[in-house]
Amino acid sequence: MASLVVRNLDERIVAALQRRAAEHGWSAEAEHRALLEEILLRLRGRSFAEVIAEIPEVGEDRDFQRVAGETGADRVFD
Repeated sequence: MASLVVRNLDERIVAALQRRAAEHGWSAEAEHRALLEEILLRLRGRSFAEVIAEIPEVGEDRDFQRVAGETGADRVFD
């Protein structure tokens, strides 16, 4: 396992890390490892297909049909 030393941290960052660690019941070092893993290894962007799949099925198809000559800029929505 490699080691990492982070110098010159703002005290607010250290305090926030210690608070998070206390909330999880582990050390600041363990919290730091967990954050690095989450941010660098686990998080990934969602694909366009994943985003589209999350759109709820509401309304009717006709609600989304474009009216001839209408640009959308001139529509008033309630």
